[in-house]
Amino acid sequence: MVNASFRFYDGLGDFLPRERRGREFDTPCAREATVKHMIEALGVPHTELELILVNGEPAGFEHLLREGDRVAVYPAFGQFEVRPLRPLRAWPEGRLRFVADAHLGGLARLLRMAGYDTLYDNHYHDDEIEGIAREEGRVLLTRDRELLKRRTVELGCYLHAIDPPEQLRELFARLRLGGGMRPFTLCLHCNLPLRPVAKDEVLARLPPRVAETHEDFTTCDACGRVYWKGSHHARMQGLLEGVAAAPTEVKLPPTPDFIP
Repeated sequence: MVNASFRFYDGLGDFLPRERRGREFDTPCAREATVKHMIEALGVPHTELELILVNGEPAGFEHLLREGDRVAVYPAFGQFEVRPLRPLRAWPEGRLRFVADAHLGGLARLLRMAGYDTLYDNHYHDDEIEGIAREEGRVLLTRDRELLKRRTVELGCYLHAIDPPEQLRELFARLRLGGGMRPFTLCLHCNLPLRPVAKDEVLARLPPRVAETHEDFTTCDACGRVYWKGSHHARMQGLLEGVAAAPTEVKLPPTPDFIP
């Protein structure tokens, strides 16, 4: 066995027992244990990390721990001011795509409403979600930390919030999604693009009051659903505008005192 010291910053403390939050602590580690193995053994999924420093130097997941190592672990952040540091993973360029687990149906609908391609089925099994994320390069969204610890899951986000609108705010802040919104362009049911449609083409599918008071419609060619700008649209527009306007930069927490 070897002994190493760990310090987890910012929201990563939520994964730890209360007595280990916000402080450095020592823990025994198996010989030849990697940083990734120990961090996940302590309860933090690897997908939640942006940066690991071992004795003040950037380290990858496969770094082998040695006696006396001091490990600082950071979550995702928007900018850092001290020096250029190497993040643990490169996020794909362009618009992110998502796959949500069976407990995040509300969040999946809100992401689709914001124009983000999000796969969801409440019958998904964990193995299926893991495979979709890996094969299609999607970000796996879940509140199951054990799912995020799976070796083949590279891109993922643990949602701390319970309420779907708060989950959306959390995700937008973490991944800086506000600038890429395309509201009301995807079907909330099918996740496929909507197209504008003439009123007379969908008139038979409209409630009488909607037919009397609205002129602009979109439809999904897959499921036939019709959308219009009613009171629900106005509420959701307000939610999306608020989420997009939220601060997107998270400063790196203070550098630990053992880092030169």
